[in-house]
Amino acid sequence: MNLLMRVLVGISIAGCAGGVWADEFNLRQGATAISQDVYGLHMFVLYICCVIGVVVFGAMGYSMYTHRKSQGAVAAQFHDNTRLEVLWTIIPAVILVGMAYPATVTLIKMYDTGGEDLIVEVRGYQWKWQYKYLDEAHKNTLSYFSNLATTQDEIHNKSAKGQYYLLEVDKPLVIPTKKKVRFLITGNDVIHSFAVPDFAIKRDAIPGILNDVWAKVDEPGVYRGQCSELCGKDHGFMPIVIHAVPEDEYNAWYQKERTAFAEREKMASQTFTPAELMTLGEQVYTKNCSTCHQLNGQGLPPVFPSLAGSKIATGDRAAHVHRVYSGVSGTAMQAFGTQLNAAEIAAVVHYERHSWGNNTDDVTQPVDVLNLVSAQ
Repeated sequence: MNLLMRVLVGISIAGCAGGVWADEFNLRQGATAISQDVYGLHMFVLYICCVIGVVVFGAMGYSMYTHRKSQGAVAAQFHDNTRLEVLWTIIPAVILVGMAYPATVTLIKMYDTGGEDLIVEVRGYQWKWQYKYLDEAHKNTLSYFSNLATTQDEIHNKSAKGQYYLLEVDKPLVIPTKKKVRFLITGNDVIHSFAVPDFAIKRDAIPGILNDVWAKVDEPGVYRGQCSELCGKDHGFMPIVIHAVPEDEYNAWYQKERTAFAEREKMASQTFTPAELMTLGEQVYTKNCSTCHQLNGQGLPPVFPSLAGSKIATGDRAAHVHRVYSGVSGTAMQAFGTQLNAAEIAAVVHYERHSWGNNTDDVTQPVDVLNLVSAQ
């Protein structure tokens, strides 16, 4: 018993010594003032719990060892000790109030989303994030999707996994440093969760509900997170990457992206060659369709049907376009009309109808998509 108590006390004391904890075993300190407050609150409560543990288990061990039967100890016969009952009621109450006050202060700060310098709408999709930068009138001035950039070869163990396996994206969210950024968070299909540990933020992205949270990053850097809600088969393939950059660098990036965004919107009025459609279609398919239908178009039947030689990709073109644009109710097939522009939908439809042995005679242009959708 004596040895056991020594071990328990030793573990408790070691656990309270935060310096001996490796970073991977403790809450990370983060990169924002709020995350530092959360870390400080975490350590404060942890120290209190460690002290309580040492005192309680120490008293238990001392009592069991000193007053054991083999030493002739006889149990005392008493009850209704008013003084003792008052003490063990007041002391825990004081401890709880001592922990509740700093917790409440920190929580109020976390929910104080007013006075923002920038508003970004974050919308969760299966399985990607859409970021919309909003102006003062809460109008969309820039919008894009952020997709997983880890290759399928890495995922299927055909090549070595990179340093940021499943934590890399094609287009990160970019925010300015030293500015308060408010995130408006919602979901498009199922419940997701926008979680970035370095910012001490985590909010559920629920369809039809708008949650908000904020962050102010003082130092430039790359910060990573993941969807932390079970949102479907590819839940683990939905990373968050945020680049915090100086304001002048952010402004230059924003103007460049605004120009590129405007150019992409103009693609709906263009006419593409079949080769151009195949090139663009392959890019769109790889990013948006390959996780379900596979790169080889074989799918994962019966949930995700094969596109190779199927009626979907070789049958009526209008039905094919409508399937991609509007999705299929009651299935895992999403509606990509809000995710892709007319040129991208035309390209991916053309690619699916001319790949994996499919060889239809038609060519799908952006104007065809617009006409077919408007005729619905």
